[in-house]
Amino acid sequence: MTARAEADGAGGRLASGPVTGPRPAADGPRNEAGGPRNEAGGPQNEAGGSPNAGDAAGHGAAHVVIDSVGKTFRRSGRRTVALSGVNLEISAGELVCLLGPSGCGKSTLLRIAAGALEPDEGTVTVGGRPVHGPSPDRSMLFQTPLLFPWLTTRKNILFGPKAQRSAGLNERDDPELDAEADAILHIVGLAKFGDAFPHELSGGMQHRAAFARAIITRPSLLLMDEPFGALDAITRLRMHDFLLSMWDQYRTTILFVTHDIEEAVLLGDRVAVMGGRPPGIREVIDVPLPRPRDALDADTEVFLTTKRRIRAALTV
Repeated sequence: MTARAEADGAGGRLASGPVTGPRPAADGPRNEAGGPRNEAGGPQNEAGGSPNAGDAAGHGAAHVVIDSVGKTFRRSGRRTVALSGVNLEISAGELVCLLGPSGCGKSTLLRIAAGALEPDEGTVTVGGRPVHGPSPDRSMLFQTPLLFPWLTTRKNILFGPKAQRSAGLNERDDPELDAEADAILHIVGLAKFGDAFPHELSGGMQHRAAFARAIITRPSLLLMDEPFGALDAITRLRMHDFLLSMWDQYRTTILFVTHDIEEAVLLGDRVAVMGGRPPGIREVIDVPLPRPRDALDADTEVFLTTKRRIRAALTV
């Protein structure tokens, strides 16, 4: 069995107005059948390494406030309003989806939250600190995993924390980082592929490696820009299960961009529906599905009702 086939076989459930207020984040994964569920590839602290990955769950997750944000692009005498009067508040540890058609400002808002783009109006604060430029407290994942092709999976994962250490942003020594990399490789189902190069990994494996590289830096906010948009339908379902498992474990605050209604309902605590002219947030909709969730929830009446409500908001 090839490396890709072996990992893919295990790649499913792994062994505009006042600021819109947040919904309180859950204390942990809820299991209506009784008790917490861990499906991220094994118990948190039985990965054969440091317990740091498990201990980091929920630590340092950021409260995010987007207040009256606007952005206009000007080029060759043309003026394009990308965002106007956007307000959104996200609780620490909450997973919120930005949903809307192409051109509604989703990625622009994500770049502003990342500090890669300055707003013309309004402010963004993450963890109580205004956003002015990139920060190691915020990580971003894209539709393409963007792994360094000349580095192995392990070295890709360790690149961020070692760069942070060189900049004086952390004091973790090599044995601690190596142990944490072992634990995270196990959690994301890539324990056997630490020495593999990106071209030797399947698409789903590359996305899991990119997620591991982001989470090992211990960001307070994870920004995801349609990360599964280029994947086939089966791999995409597996990645949904993977992300839900990882979020249940780490409880990092996540802002997730998508144009897929079902994806937004399955993943999000709330869905911010974007659109209009000028573009902004039309409505923020709670997703009342209990956690933990999986693909089977798409057949429930709660899921279908929420999906219909979001579709109606998009067509207003």
